[in-house]
Amino acid sequence: MAQDTVPAPAFSQDQALDHLSELADKARAYARNAKAENTQRAYAADWRHYSAWCLRRGVTPLPPDPQAIGLYLADLASEASAAGRRSRSAATVERRLSGLAWTFRQRGCPLDRGDRHIKEVLAGIRRSHGRPPVQKEALLAADLLRMLGCLGNDLRGVRDRAILLLGFAGGLRRSEIVGLDHGPEETTDGRGWVEVLEGGLALHIRGKTGWREVEVGPGTTPLSCPVTALKSWMELGRIVHGPLFRRIAHDGKRALTDRLSDKHVARLVQATALAAGIRGDLPEGERRHRFAGHSLRAGLATAAEAEERFVQRHLGHASAEMTRRYQRRRDRFRINLTQAAGL
Repeated sequence: MAQDTVPAPAFSQDQALDHLSELADKARAYARNAKAENTQRAYAADWRHYSAWCLRRGVTPLPPDPQAIGLYLADLASEASAAGRRSRSAATVERRLSGLAWTFRQRGCPLDRGDRHIKEVLAGIRRSHGRPPVQKEALLAADLLRMLGCLGNDLRGVRDRAILLLGFAGGLRRSEIVGLDHGPEETTDGRGWVEVLEGGLALHIRGKTGWREVEVGPGTTPLSCPVTALKSWMELGRIVHGPLFRRIAHDGKRALTDRLSDKHVARLVQATALAAGIRGDLPEGERRHRFAGHSLRAGLATAAEAEERFVQRHLGHASAEMTRRYQRRRDRFRINLTQAAGL
């Protein structure tokens, strides 16, 4: 009678370990992509700051000790004022705590943010240091046209003109602008892509809450048209695949392959706003801090003569209250509930 034979394993032990190692590398790559690059940099900086604080005070950073975290937050909130500068805001302290909580989770040691040592310290910081967020100034359409006039007609000027117009008309964050690709699934670090349609542009953006589609229509003139500006950049820059907005070679005659940093958008807005004389009534140092990439997004929300719900959807806000924060000059007293109640 023939003996039963045991089938040979599909993988040897070494092959199986190699396969699992490859999967682990892929899992780590996916985990890294779960957070935006800027967020990852901020969280890494948060952890370095906390680790240095622990080292100076003889505290072990892992596992997290809620009492030590409470002391760190108190020190963090008062650190700047002790050096003669304005103290950190409650929002800054809470953002730093979020970075630490994320790192603790990644290291398998979740932090209980509801612990009384943390909760009570945070409540005290909010009461002592809470203040409205400092908002960047909105750039309106007339401002933007003046800024566009400060750009050259070379390849760099064509690219930057498309960035400003698309960022304004799309109401985009600076990371969303530079995160666009020419088409879907063309890069691993892209945050969306652009689709050129007969009536305008369809931007497919991946945000914090998922994907959204942003429609960008043509302008009234070629000089103010984001569709024309983007088409010109794609044609002259020979953008047929990969990142949409890229660095330009030193000779200024060709687009390179690597994606622009989102910092370029902030610097571009600041430089052109200064060159155009926007808010010339203010000192140059203050003017420089008034404008950044968010000025484009706030400008659209402020200037758009449309129903609030359409602006909210365009910006991808979850609530109308968030949209109102971007509207720098909305008609606050159009509805007077005092008089409506009979006074």
